[in-house]
Amino acid sequence: MVKRIAILGSTGSIGTQALEVIDKLKDRFELIGISAGSNIPLLIEQIKKFHPMFISVKNEEDKEKLQKMFPSLYFFSGDTGLNKIAELPMVDMLLVAVSGKVGLKPTITAIENKKDIALANKETLVMAGDIVMKLAKENEVKILPVDSEHSAIFQCIGENKNVKHLIITASGGPFRNSTIEEMKNANLDETLAHPRWKMGKKITVDSATLMNKGLEVIEAHHLFNIDYNDIKVVVHPQSYVHSAVEYADGSIIAQLGIPSMHIPIQYALTYPDRVEGIETESFDFIKASKLEFFEPDYDKFPSLKLAIEMGKKGGTYPVCMNAANEEAVFAFLEKKIKYLDIYKITEKICDNYTGIINPTIDNIIEEDEKVRTQAGKIIEEMQVKL
Repeated sequence: MVKRIAILGSTGSIGTQALEVIDKLKDRFELIGISAGSNIPLLIEQIKKFHPMFISVKNEEDKEKLQKMFPSLYFFSGDTGLNKIAELPMVDMLLVAVSGKVGLKPTITAIENKKDIALANKETLVMAGDIVMKLAKENEVKILPVDSEHSAIFQCIGENKNVKHLIITASGGPFRNSTIEEMKNANLDETLAHPRWKMGKKITVDSATLMNKGLEVIEAHHLFNIDYNDIKVVVHPQSYVHSAVEYADGSIIAQLGIPSMHIPIQYALTYPDRVEGIETESFDFIKASKLEFFEPDYDKFPSLKLAIEMGKKGGTYPVCMNAANEEAVFAFLEKKIKYLDIYKITEKICDNYTGIINPTIDNIIEEDEKVRTQAGKIIEEMQVKL
């Protein structure tokens, strides 16, 4: 049976790789709708190749231009457009591959419309994990993780019970062997030089600070209903063990493979089936004979500790941490602040934040906007001092 797919964020790193999977397995999928931001040239190529009927773009101006180019297709724009794609009645599964808070509302819309979710948007669960997972259960909707770590855990858990610990692996990023003094002067190119994975710029910076691993701990807590104290993070530079699950009897089941996002993307899209796809290279245990594991250095990477602390507080505390970090990362990408300033800004805002413990979605959006405004002011003040 052909599965009908819609993708939010088709021109990003996850979106483009998902389309490669769909192209390889074209007899299994039909692409119904896609959304994109500002990369219109790539979007046009995707429309011509995959022929989706429904397309959403960020700007109204781009929408009008594209409508003239493709008069037989349906175009939307802005946040409304994302929700239009999410609620399309003929779609079976929505791949949420946009980054940032814009992924939250369309994910909820899709769940309310009984669509399974392939989730590659961290903010959805970091900001509103309790609400989203409750809605998914009520609507009998599957949330299938796309992150390699959560996909690994999902594959290891299956129907097994009596989980003792989740073990989330981290490559350690480009500064694993750097001193704090060296990290003070880290430039953008050095920060974006991830040793193992090719990802978007924002997530690559988060991987360098290990904030990304903190966000993944929060996601894992919600996805698998596991207490924070039972989730461990270990640094594994080779990135062959994507994560593992320890059971009450002491057994540990791990998922291994080459570092490729095609594999977890494909598994989410084809679940519960496993089929031959793009990655045909077999994992070679002999070549990968050296597997190392280390404790994270929380002094060098305090963002990891901060994220877990805010996750434990719950409510809108993770919303605050996520928004502050995101604005700081964007400022670093624009070369407005230094690498270590990312944590300083995030910590300052979190230390002075009073959250809402049982928020509504409206509360979450309001708190997110409030924190982003505050972060913007702090960044401006730092610019003046520079």
